[in-house]
Amino acid sequence: MKHLLSAGDLTRDDAVLILDTASELATVTDRSVKKLPTLRGRTVVNLFFEDSTRTRISFEVAAKRLSADVINFAAKGSSVSKGESLKDTALTLEAIGADAVVIRHGSSGAPHRLARAGWIGGSVINAGDGTHEHPTQALLDAFTLRRHLCEGRGDLTGIRVTIVGDVLHSRVARSNVLLLRTLGAHVTVVAPPTLLPLGISAWPCDVTYDIDSALPEADAVMMLRVQGERMRAAYFPSANEYSRSYGLDAERLRAMRPDAIVMHPGPMNRGMEISADVADSDRSVIVEQVANGVSVRMAVLYLLLGGDMKGQG
Repeated sequence: MKHLLSAGDLTRDDAVLILDTASELATVTDRSVKKLPTLRGRTVVNLFFEDSTRTRISFEVAAKRLSADVINFAAKGSSVSKGESLKDTALTLEAIGADAVVIRHGSSGAPHRLARAGWIGGSVINAGDGTHEHPTQALLDAFTLRRHLCEGRGDLTGIRVTIVGDVLHSRVARSNVLLLRTLGAHVTVVAPPTLLPLGISAWPCDVTYDIDSALPEADAVMMLRVQGERMRAAYFPSANEYSRSYGLDAERLRAMRPDAIVMHPGPMNRGMEISADVADSDRSVIVEQVANGVSVRMAVLYLLLGGDMKGQG
Protein backbone atom coordinates (compact mmCIF):
# COMPACT_ATOMS: atom_id res chain seq x y z
CA MET A 1 0.00 0.00 0.00
CA LYS A 2 1.44 3.34 -1.05
CA HIS A 3 -1.28 5.62 0.34
CA LEU A 4 -3.73 5.58 3.25
CA LEU A 5 -6.89 7.22 1.95
CA SER A 6 -9.76 5.24 3.41
CA ALA A 7 -10.31 2.84 6.28
CA GLY A 8 -12.25 0.77 3.76
CA ASP A 9 -9.07 0.14 1.78
CA LEU A 10 -7.54 -1.81 4.65
CA THR A 11 -7.90 -5.57 4.84
CA ARG A 12 -7.97 -7.27 8.21
CA ASP A 13 -4.32 -8.25 7.78
CA ASP A 14 -3.36 -4.67 6.87
CA ALA A 15 -5.10 -3.29 9.93
CA VAL A 16 -3.68 -5.88 12.31
CA LEU A 17 -0.19 -5.24 10.93
CA ILE A 18 -0.56 -1.51 11.64
CA LEU A 19 -1.89 -2.17 15.15
CA ASP A 20 0.85 -4.69 15.92
CA THR A 21 3.50 -2.30 14.62
CA ALA A 22 2.02 0.49 16.73
CA SER A 23 2.24 -1.74 19.81
CA GLU A 24 5.94 -2.27 19.18
CA LEU A 25 6.58 1.42 18.51
CA ALA A 26 4.66 2.45 21.64
CA THR A 27 7.60 1.18 23.70
CA VAL A 28 9.66 4.09 22.32
CA THR A 29 7.59 6.43 24.49
CA ASP A 30 8.94 4.76 27.61
CA ARG A 31 12.57 5.27 26.62
CA SER A 32 14.73 8.18 27.75
CA VAL A 33 15.54 8.92 24.09
CA LYS A 34 12.23 8.80 22.23
CA LYS A 35 13.69 8.55 18.72
CA LEU A 36 14.36 5.90 16.12
CA PRO A 37 16.51 6.47 13.01
CA THR A 38 14.02 4.68 10.75
CA LEU A 39 12.99 7.62 8.53
CA ARG A 40 16.16 9.69 8.71
CA GLY A 41 16.53 11.69 5.50
CA ARG A 42 12.81 11.44 4.64
CA THR A 43 10.56 14.50 4.48
CA VAL A 44 6.98 14.47 5.79
CA VAL A 45 4.72 17.43 4.99
CA ASN A 46 1.66 18.18 7.11
CA LEU A 47 -0.66 19.91 4.64
CA PHE A 48 -3.60 21.26 6.64
CA PHE A 49 -6.33 23.28 4.96
CA GLU A 50 -8.48 23.04 8.11
CA ASP A 51 -7.64 23.83 11.72
CA SER A 52 -6.39 20.94 13.81
CA THR A 53 -4.68 20.42 17.12
CA ARG A 54 -4.54 16.70 17.94
CA THR A 55 -4.09 15.27 14.47
CA ARG A 56 -1.47 17.74 13.24
CA ILE A 57 0.62 17.62 16.41
CA SER A 58 0.29 13.84 16.57
CA PHE A 59 1.59 13.41 13.02
CA GLU A 60 4.40 15.87 13.69
CA VAL A 61 5.51 14.05 16.84
CA ALA A 62 5.19 10.68 15.11
CA ALA A 63 7.38 11.75 12.17
CA LYS A 64 9.99 13.35 14.42
CA ARG A 65 10.22 10.26 16.62
CA LEU A 66 11.09 8.34 13.47
CA SER A 67 13.75 11.01 12.68
CA ALA A 68 12.00 12.36 9.59
CA ASP A 69 12.22 16.03 8.61
CA VAL A 70 8.82 17.67 9.09
CA ILE A 71 7.32 20.63 7.27
CA ASN A 72 4.08 22.06 8.67
CA PHE A 73 2.04 23.78 5.96
CA ALA A 74 -1.11 25.67 6.96
CA ALA A 75 -3.41 27.15 4.33
CA LYS A 76 -3.79 30.33 6.37
CA GLY A 77 -0.84 32.61 5.66
CA SER A 78 0.25 30.62 2.61
CA SER A 79 -0.26 31.10 -1.13
CA VAL A 80 -3.49 29.11 -0.78
CA SER A 81 -5.04 32.19 0.81
CA LYS A 82 -4.09 34.02 -2.41
CA GLY A 83 -5.97 31.52 -4.53
CA GLU A 84 -3.33 28.88 -5.28
CA SER A 85 -4.89 25.60 -6.38
CA LEU A 86 -4.42 22.22 -4.73
CA LYS A 87 -2.54 21.09 -7.85
CA ASP A 88 -0.01 23.92 -7.70
CA THR A 89 0.46 23.44 -3.97
CA ALA A 90 1.07 19.72 -4.58
CA LEU A 91 3.56 20.42 -7.37
CA THR A 92 5.46 22.72 -5.01
CA LEU A 93 5.65 19.96 -2.39
CA GLU A 94 6.81 17.50 -5.04
CA ALA A 95 9.52 19.93 -6.11
CA ILE A 96 10.91 20.14 -2.57
CA GLY A 97 11.02 16.35 -2.33
CA ALA A 98 8.15 15.39 -0.02
CA ASP A 99 8.21 11.66 0.70
CA ALA A 100 4.82 11.75 2.40
CA VAL A 101 2.04 14.32 2.48
CA VAL A 102 -0.42 14.22 5.36
CA ILE A 103 -3.45 16.18 4.17
CA ARG A 104 -6.52 17.54 5.92
CA HIS A 105 -8.97 19.27 3.63
CA GLY A 106 -12.51 20.60 3.86
CA SER A 107 -13.53 18.93 0.61
CA SER A 108 -14.39 15.24 0.64
CA GLY A 109 -12.15 13.37 -1.77
CA ALA A 110 -9.27 15.86 -1.81
CA PRO A 111 -6.67 13.30 -0.60
CA HIS A 112 -7.84 10.85 -3.29
CA ARG A 113 -7.42 13.55 -5.92
CA LEU A 114 -3.94 14.35 -4.64
CA ALA A 115 -2.90 10.69 -4.68
CA ARG A 116 -4.39 9.68 -8.01
CA ALA A 117 -3.66 12.72 -10.15
CA GLY A 118 0.06 11.99 -10.12
CA TRP A 119 1.01 15.38 -8.70
CA ILE A 120 2.78 13.76 -5.74
CA GLY A 121 5.30 10.96 -6.13
CA GLY A 122 5.33 10.09 -2.43
CA SER A 123 2.70 8.68 -0.11
CA VAL A 124 -0.54 10.52 0.66
CA ILE A 125 -2.19 10.06 4.06
CA ASN A 126 -5.74 11.23 4.63
CA ALA A 127 -5.90 13.18 7.90
CA GLY A 128 -9.57 14.04 7.40
CA ASP A 129 -11.43 15.10 4.27
CA GLY A 130 -14.66 17.01 4.66
CA THR A 131 -17.37 14.80 6.14
CA HIS A 132 -15.93 11.74 4.41
CA GLU A 133 -13.20 9.87 6.31
CA HIS A 134 -10.44 10.01 8.92
CA PRO A 135 -8.70 6.62 8.72
CA THR A 136 -5.89 7.17 11.24
CA GLN A 137 -8.44 8.22 13.86
CA ALA A 138 -10.23 4.91 13.30
CA LEU A 139 -6.92 3.07 13.63
CA LEU A 140 -6.05 4.75 16.93
CA ASP A 141 -9.57 4.03 18.19
CA ALA A 142 -9.17 0.37 17.23
CA PHE A 143 -5.75 0.34 18.91
CA THR A 144 -7.32 1.72 22.11
CA LEU A 145 -10.17 -0.79 21.99
CA ARG A 146 -7.78 -3.69 21.47
CA ARG A 147 -5.61 -2.63 24.40
CA HIS A 148 -8.54 -2.44 26.81
CA LEU A 149 -10.86 -5.17 25.60
CA CYS A 150 -8.90 -7.70 23.54
CA GLU A 151 -5.71 -8.52 25.39
CA GLY A 152 -3.82 -11.23 23.54
CA ARG A 153 -6.03 -11.04 20.44
CA GLY A 154 -5.16 -9.56 17.08
CA ASP A 155 -8.56 -8.25 16.03
CA LEU A 156 -11.80 -7.06 17.67
CA THR A 157 -14.00 -10.09 17.04
CA GLY A 158 -17.06 -10.06 19.31
CA ILE A 159 -16.55 -6.54 20.65
CA ARG A 160 -19.67 -4.35 20.62
CA VAL A 161 -19.11 -0.64 19.93
CA THR A 162 -21.82 2.01 20.05
CA ILE A 163 -21.15 5.30 18.23
CA VAL A 164 -23.40 8.18 19.29
CA GLY A 165 -24.00 11.67 17.95
CA ASP A 166 -23.53 13.80 14.87
CA VAL A 167 -22.93 11.01 12.38
CA LEU A 168 -24.02 13.18 9.44
CA HIS A 169 -21.00 15.46 9.67
CA SER A 170 -18.56 12.94 11.16
CA ARG A 171 -15.69 11.57 9.09
CA VAL A 172 -14.66 9.67 12.25
CA ALA A 173 -17.92 7.71 12.33
CA ARG A 174 -17.64 6.48 8.75
CA SER A 175 -14.01 5.38 9.11
CA ASN A 176 -14.71 3.67 12.42
CA VAL A 177 -17.69 1.74 11.10
CA LEU A 178 -15.65 0.46 8.16
CA LEU A 179 -12.52 -0.44 10.11
CA LEU A 180 -14.17 -1.88 13.21
CA ARG A 181 -16.33 -4.18 11.07
CA THR A 182 -13.24 -5.29 9.15
CA LEU A 183 -11.67 -6.19 12.50
CA GLY A 184 -14.73 -8.20 13.55
CA ALA A 185 -16.51 -5.78 15.90
CA HIS A 186 -20.27 -5.27 15.96
CA VAL A 187 -21.09 -1.57 15.55
CA THR A 188 -24.29 0.27 16.43
CA VAL A 189 -24.80 3.89 15.39
CA VAL A 190 -27.09 6.13 17.45
CA ALA A 191 -28.31 9.56 16.34
CA PRO A 192 -31.45 11.60 15.79
CA PRO A 193 -32.84 11.07 12.26
CA THR A 194 -31.70 14.55 11.21
CA LEU A 195 -28.06 13.69 12.01
CA LEU A 196 -27.87 10.46 10.02
CA PRO A 197 -26.51 10.58 6.45
CA LEU A 198 -28.43 9.42 3.43
CA GLY A 199 -27.45 5.88 2.57
CA ILE A 200 -26.56 4.85 6.12
CA SER A 201 -28.66 1.72 5.58
CA ALA A 202 -25.80 0.52 3.38
CA TRP A 203 -23.23 0.96 6.15
CA PRO A 204 -22.14 -2.28 7.88
CA CYS A 205 -23.74 -1.39 11.22
CA ASP A 206 -27.01 -1.32 13.12
CA VAL A 207 -28.81 2.02 13.40
CA THR A 208 -31.12 3.26 16.17
CA TYR A 209 -32.49 6.57 17.41
CA ASP A 210 -32.64 5.38 21.03
CA ILE A 211 -29.40 5.79 22.99
CA ASP A 212 -30.78 4.16 26.13
CA SER A 213 -31.51 0.90 24.33
CA ALA A 214 -28.01 0.76 22.85
CA LEU A 215 -25.85 1.51 25.90
CA PRO A 216 -26.34 -1.57 28.15
CA GLU A 217 -24.87 -4.06 25.66
CA ALA A 218 -21.89 -1.97 24.55
CA ASP A 219 -18.29 -2.78 25.44
CA ALA A 220 -17.34 0.73 24.35
CA VAL A 221 -19.32 3.90 23.70
CA MET A 222 -17.85 6.51 21.38
CA MET A 223 -19.39 9.96 21.64
CA LEU A 224 -19.15 12.27 18.62
CA ARG A 225 -18.84 16.03 18.71
CA VAL A 226 -21.81 18.05 17.50
CA GLN A 227 -20.18 19.91 14.60
CA GLY A 228 -21.99 23.22 14.72
CA GLU A 229 -19.52 24.81 12.31
CA ARG A 230 -20.73 22.48 9.53
CA MET A 231 -24.42 22.98 10.20
CA ARG A 232 -26.40 25.31 7.97
CA ALA A 233 -29.81 24.43 9.38
CA ALA A 234 -31.53 23.50 12.65
CA TYR A 235 -30.85 19.80 13.14
CA PHE A 236 -32.32 19.63 16.66
CA PRO A 237 -34.48 21.96 18.78
CA SER A 238 -31.78 23.17 21.20
CA ALA A 239 -28.47 22.24 22.80
CA ASN A 240 -30.27 21.34 26.03
CA GLU A 241 -32.72 19.10 24.20
CA TYR A 242 -29.87 17.35 22.37
CA SER A 243 -27.99 16.82 25.62
CA ARG A 244 -31.06 15.32 27.32
CA SER A 245 -31.78 12.99 24.40
CA TYR A 246 -28.29 11.99 23.27
CA GLY A 247 -25.73 13.19 25.83
CA LEU A 248 -23.72 10.76 27.94
CA ASP A 249 -24.08 11.76 31.58
CA ALA A 250 -23.48 10.01 34.90
CA GLU A 251 -26.93 8.38 34.89
CA ARG A 252 -26.40 6.86 31.46
CA LEU A 253 -22.88 5.81 32.44
CA ARG A 254 -24.37 3.78 35.30
CA ALA A 255 -26.59 1.98 32.77
CA MET A 256 -23.53 0.75 30.89
CA ARG A 257 -21.65 -2.44 31.64
CA PRO A 258 -19.21 -1.94 34.53
CA ASP A 259 -16.20 -2.75 32.35
CA ALA A 260 -17.33 -0.69 29.33
CA ILE A 261 -15.14 2.23 28.28
CA VAL A 262 -15.99 5.75 27.09
CA MET A 263 -14.32 7.24 24.01
CA HIS A 264 -14.40 10.55 22.14
CA PRO A 265 -12.28 11.63 19.13
CA GLY A 266 -12.13 15.24 20.39
CA PRO A 267 -12.46 18.08 20.64
CA MET A 268 -15.29 17.69 23.13
CA ASN A 269 -18.31 19.89 23.72
CA ARG A 270 -18.41 19.28 27.47
CA GLY A 271 -21.95 19.47 28.76
CA MET A 272 -23.47 18.73 25.38
CA GLU A 273 -22.60 15.29 23.97
CA ILE A 274 -20.71 14.32 27.14
CA SER A 275 -20.81 15.62 30.68
CA ALA A 276 -17.61 16.78 32.35
CA ASP A 277 -17.79 14.15 35.08
CA VAL A 278 -18.06 11.34 32.51
CA ALA A 279 -15.26 12.78 30.37
CA ASP A 280 -12.99 12.86 33.41
CA SER A 281 -14.10 9.56 34.94
CA ASP A 282 -11.96 6.45 35.31
CA ARG A 283 -14.09 4.82 32.57
CA SER A 284 -12.92 7.42 30.06
CA VAL A 285 -9.96 6.64 27.76
CA ILE A 286 -10.16 9.93 25.87
CA VAL A 287 -6.73 11.22 26.88
CA GLU A 288 -5.23 7.80 26.16
CA GLN A 289 -6.68 7.95 22.63
CA VAL A 290 -4.55 11.05 21.99
CA ALA A 291 -1.40 9.31 23.24
CA ASN A 292 -2.18 6.20 21.19
CA GLY A 293 -2.53 8.40 18.10
CA VAL A 294 1.21 9.05 18.10
CA SER A 295 2.07 5.33 18.12
CA VAL A 296 -0.47 4.53 15.40
CA ARG A 297 0.71 7.35 13.16
CA MET A 298 4.30 6.29 13.69
CA ALA A 299 3.27 2.83 12.49
CA VAL A 300 1.51 4.21 9.41
CA LEU A 301 4.50 6.35 8.42
CA TYR A 302 6.92 3.50 9.13
CA LEU A 303 4.98 0.98 7.05
CA LEU A 304 4.21 3.28 4.13
CA LEU A 305 7.69 4.76 3.85
CA GLY A 306 9.52 1.65 5.00
CA GLY A 307 7.95 -0.53 2.31
CA ASP A 308 6.55 -3.33 4.51
CA MET A 309 3.10 -2.98 2.94
CA LYS A 310 4.23 -2.77 -0.68
CA GLY A 311 2.29 -4.67 -3.26
CA GLN A 312 -1.00 -4.47 -1.35
CA GLY A 313 -2.46 -1.38 -2.94
